[in-house]
Amino acid sequence: MNDLIEKANTLMEALPYIQKFSGKTIVIKYGGHAMVDETLKKSLMLDLILMKYVGINPVVVHGGGPRINAMLERLDIKSQFINGLRVTDQETMDVVEMILMGKINKEIVSMINQHGGKAVGLSGKDGKMLMAQQRDPQLGFVGDIKEINPDIIHQLANEGYIPVISPIGAGSNGESFNINADSVAGELAAALKASKLIMLTDVKGIMADSKDEKSLISILEINQAESLIRDGSINKGMIPKVEACINALHHGVKRTHILDGRIPHAILLEIFTNKGIGTMVMP
Repeated sequence: MNDLIEKANTLMEALPYIQKFSGKTIVIKYGGHAMVDETLKKSLMLDLILMKYVGINPVVVHGGGPRINAMLERLDIKSQFINGLRVTDQETMDVVEMILMGKINKEIVSMINQHGGKAVGLSGKDGKMLMAQQRDPQLGFVGDIKEINPDIIHQLANEGYIPVISPIGAGSNGESFNINADSVAGELAAALKASKLIMLTDVKGIMADSKDEKSLISILEINQAESLIRDGSINKGMIPKVEACINALHHGVKRTHILDGRIPHAILLEIFTNKGIGTMVMP
């Protein structure tokens, strides 16, 4: 009986959050270990389905860098880097689209549907959702977002679907551009006027000392985050995630979160419990 009472208490703890976020949009950047571990994959899909059933509109943006790297190596396509960014010629861009849309996107959609949800896979080229421009001619088909048209996402969400989006944008001549998935998530959260932006990573959150997990910062304001980037405490792959959070906050998103995607049901723990996990970046 005590176990049953504890379960009831857990549901009652979640109730005010369900009421608060019902009808709201939450953008989730899906990446890291949660994309390769089968148990974590299923955990996330069930989280998304539950969110949809209680009236929340989740929108998923996924990456796929490691699998793109593996395919390029398999095809013996050599990579050249400028300032840490891969030069993306047409051959490389074809592989990027094949992996992101043809493999990863369809796998996510299939898993959501398999477990009782309804998902639709999109790239930024669908419905002119993500219009892009070339970042630097030397980098080839690496792009930055020029314009966002979120109508197709609203339509799908209103019809009960979970949109799953690959970070590929369309150029003015219809060409494809590879866009950083963290940036896409932040820009989409702003365009959708999302209540939350959630970044799933392979670390506990933002640390005051990146080498010490005990230095986790639970709540971080924009000016503090910018200071940590300047002094190098936030570095490497965490920088685009934090910058995406800051950009979303500047454009009206109320709360952004960087969570450890290695924890099962990390999203539910953050949204539906009093304590939460990870780092919340806020205005």
